[in-house]
Amino acid sequence: MQFDVKAGRETKPLESDNKGLIEIEQFFSRVRVYFARLFALLFLGLAVAILYSLFSTVVVGILGGKDVMGIFLSSINTGIIALAVFELALVINKEYSVEEHEEDAVDGLRRTVPRFIGTVCVALSLEGLIMVIKYSQLEMAGNLYYPVAIISSTAFLLIALGLFIHLTKKPKQCVVGNKVD
Repeated sequence: MQFDVKAGRETKPLESDNKGLIEIEQFFSRVRVYFARLFALLFLGLAVAILYSLFSTVVVGILGGKDVMGIFLSSINTGIIALAVFELALVINKEYSVEEHEEDAVDGLRRTVPRFIGTVCVALSLEGLIMVIKYSQLEMAGNLYYPVAIISSTAFLLIALGLFIHLTKKPKQCVVGNKVD
């Protein structure tokens, strides 16, 4: 219902106005779905390309007689990046490529953000640990500030995620008899 100031009463909106708005909303919903599927396929293809690069690097390194430890340390890093990109493709596909849009956006974020941030934290932690191993093997103790900074930023990211989950949780409802408080 709309309020007509001149007449001083409520009026019904024209059906043609509602129909036009509904058509525009449906159009943008379809565009959102198509772009989400396009980006999901793009990131999925990128994850496959990263995995191909990972396997080819391992095979070429082993056949070339390079240090096996170095090959596998760098391959772990590349594999974690591929996993993070794959996870991003899954999140985009799950959240944005469906026709119906969820009413509560915070619930959608509470489902997807922890998965993605968890994957990023695993990637950062492994990167920091790989750097610690690499710098200790090469006796470059002066460069240990970088992995410590990466691991510290991972800890702050996890703290921020916990704060996000705490601040966006739904209040518990108390049921007394037949009433919900």
